[in-house]
Amino acid sequence: MHVIRWTTSYICLVLSLGIMLIGSSTLAFGKDTFKIAIIDPQSVIEKSKAGSRALATLKEHAQARENVLKADQKELGKLQEELKKLEASSDKSLKKKQEIFTRKFQEFQKRGQEYQRELGGKQKELVQEYMKKIETATSTVAKRHGFALVIDKGSQSTLKIVLYSKRGLDITGEVVKEFDKRYK
Repeated sequence: MHVIRWTTSYICLVLSLGIMLIGSSTLAFGKDTFKIAIIDPQSVIEKSKAGSRALATLKEHAQARENVLKADQKELGKLQEELKKLEASSDKSLKKKQEIFTRKFQEFQKRGQEYQRELGGKQKELVQEYMKKIETATSTVAKRHGFALVIDKGSQSTLKIVLYSKRGLDITGEVVKEFDKRYK
């Protein structure tokens, strides 16, 4: 499940700042090297113990809601079959069954929309909570290794920010370890 989304303007701002920092690194740091790293926050959430548990809980929640909707859908299917039989027999209860079907269908749609909003809210909360934790773990790793800048490399499902990186610049694995150490 991919939970991290970035706006194009935010990404352009981050890249512009990164380019400006790289361009001015000689002036700002003199003879010191300017070290940059990249990280995949989505992988940190997926591969860390706490993040995996949180994603599993979110998935269970979504599955429970989906099961309710499937049961509702099955009930609607049965009602629809009853309606077809009643239409053929000109039974007087047809109108009442049609009203019941319409009401249940509307309830089904409303419940589906509520579940989507609820799941979206829970997903947003998870991302906000874990991004703060990822930033803390990333900061610790960056300071330990003297990185001046750590860039979110993006992913295939969002906007891929880093198109190329030299081998060894990705500190995601180390951030996962730091994350696991801090947030059990």
